[in-house]
Amino acid sequence: MVALTLTRKLAILADAAKYDASCASSGSEKRDSTKSGGIGSTEGSGICHSYAPDGRCISLLKLLLTNFCVYDCAYCINRSSSNVERARFSVDEVVQLTLDFYKRNYIEGLFLSSGIIRSPDYTMEQMVRVARTLRETHLFAGYIHLKVIPNAAPELLAEAGRWADRLSTNIELPTDSALENFAPEKRPSEIRTAMARLRGKLDETTPDKKPTKAKPEKFAPAGQSTQMIVGADTADDNAILTRAAGLYSGYKLKRVYYSAFSPIPDASSRLPLSPPPLMREHRLYQADWLIRFYGFDVPEIVSGGEGGHLDLGVDPKLAWALKHRASFPVDVNRADRELLLRVPGLGINGVDRVISSRRHHRLTLADVARLTASIDKVRPFIAAADWTPGGLTDDLRLRQKLTPQPKQLELF
Repeated sequence: MVALTLTRKLAILADAAKYDASCASSGSEKRDSTKSGGIGSTEGSGICHSYAPDGRCISLLKLLLTNFCVYDCAYCINRSSSNVERARFSVDEVVQLTLDFYKRNYIEGLFLSSGIIRSPDYTMEQMVRVARTLRETHLFAGYIHLKVIPNAAPELLAEAGRWADRLSTNIELPTDSALENFAPEKRPSEIRTAMARLRGKLDETTPDKKPTKAKPEKFAPAGQSTQMIVGADTADDNAILTRAAGLYSGYKLKRVYYSAFSPIPDASSRLPLSPPPLMREHRLYQADWLIRFYGFDVPEIVSGGEGGHLDLGVDPKLAWALKHRASFPVDVNRADRELLLRVPGLGINGVDRVISSRRHHRLTLADVARLTASIDKVRPFIAAADWTPGGLTDDLRLRQKLTPQPKQLELF
């Protein structure tokens, strides 16, 4: 067997990591490197690989420790039966790559996952060693995100959280039955147990506001996240969002990431031949945002579509508003915050600006236009001091007016 160069390993294992979407660095706390003489920062600029939910560009070196794997998950390109070129980094190689890329200002942190080699404990220990070496030996203060191996020993998960800013345990598929069908070696209960252990550690290390309490040791200050593959099984959007809502409430997740299934070579006949529309993934993210920050629940969001799926033609908030025309117009000078948040085109910042401004005078349509990003979307659903919507009361006409043309839609 010919030994692979470091450059070839990087090409293989960086490409193999592209299927994992959960690599945003938002929510991390800046680690203090000034006193210790360390290097790195969770903030900065470089080659941007993704965007954080707050809109900040982030750059991460995104790698698998190895794409060898003892599991044979049908939907995974790195499954044991897959005919792909295999590679494996040593711990020192990942550490050196991270430092070299950071010093060249290419990245601001590391996202590290892995196939399962030998055992879950062995694989998790190798990833923990990478993070520990970066922190302790090289005083690296940049962002580190580690993927958790579900049935690794609890003490390894605890140490991972000591060195990493964020941990993530992939739920993989929206339903237990789908996971058992496509990944028989994986146990849904083990995934939930790992997530519960992380939540327990996060709860233990949450700072107590009482001044008499000692400040607890940090544990994954950016929290934990997970990912679900969309479109590999028959789960509809209602099932996906219901599972996500349960994960948020049960495990205090920072994010659920949705990854559209990508067909793989030599795939099982049980898998679809084509990927789902990318717009479906985008709509799920929009719906997820409404659940977490806008007070919507799953049934009312999905009701805007057909057959348990979100409407791909319009965003979920507009779809809900078109289905509930009787709830509008909303008076921007009187409505409470919860109702204003349901107005299409009014985001959280826009609502807060409206509430702040109306304390001083009654708002006109021109005032609202200055406070929002798109008055065209807002106008049909609000009433102001000098404005009451009329004319566009027909749902079909209104939908056509507010729906982007196909060329624009492809930009999402």
